[in-house]
Amino acid sequence: MNENKNHDFSIYLKSTRFIDSNSDSIIEYAKQSCAGAESDIGRAIKLYYAVRDDILYDPYGIDLAEDSIKASAVLKKRTGYCVAKAVLLAAVLRSQGIPSRLGFADVKNHLVTKNLQELMGSDIFTYHGYTEVYLNEKWVKATPAFNLTLCERFKVKPLEFDGINDSVFHPYDRTGSRHMEYLVDHGHFADLPVERIHQSYMEHYPTLAGNLERPVKGDFAKEAEGENK
Repeated sequence: MNENKNHDFSIYLKSTRFIDSNSDSIIEYAKQSCAGAESDIGRAIKLYYAVRDDILYDPYGIDLAEDSIKASAVLKKRTGYCVAKAVLLAAVLRSQGIPSRLGFADVKNHLVTKNLQELMGSDIFTYHGYTEVYLNEKWVKATPAFNLTLCERFKVKPLEFDGINDSVFHPYDRTGSRHMEYLVDHGHFADLPVERIHQSYMEHYPTLAGNLERPVKGDFAKEAEGENK
């Protein structure tokens, strides 16, 4: 029996505080990005690649203020870290009538740069964010965090999405070295659990969390290129 058959999906289609899918900019971006697609899977695939590659991954851009991390703000900036990009993907999906929600997990990142690791004091990324999409009567994970050019600099396989299989980080990079390990699953949410995430950052990254309202210096793409030559 399909456990989702009688579930109320309306909460995963609503515009919310952070997943502002009714924003004019979100609606227009979604329409342009999935033009030509004739099915929900086709639209979801196009939207995934748009968010993955149009929005550049920036772990130094962590800002949990509403006017910085809500979907329309991320779209305007065209940069964001994993949580911000997951929020944006959820928003554009909802704007197209496709149920979506946010998922979170703690991951061990073996490819963190020296500068970022010193700032964080750890290679554990707490509350790493991804998006779950409801397609063909099941939830599918989609991780749009790393854009293609960044993957090339890090020498890791870019994450693909076919709307059928989960798209999660590869355990190994192209050379066979450890890439990502999933450690803790925090579950899924209809909107961004910002207070919970902020508390986790305060516990795990006191130096970083204490400076969330100040610009953090770092160019992740250049660091990746320099360390992986």
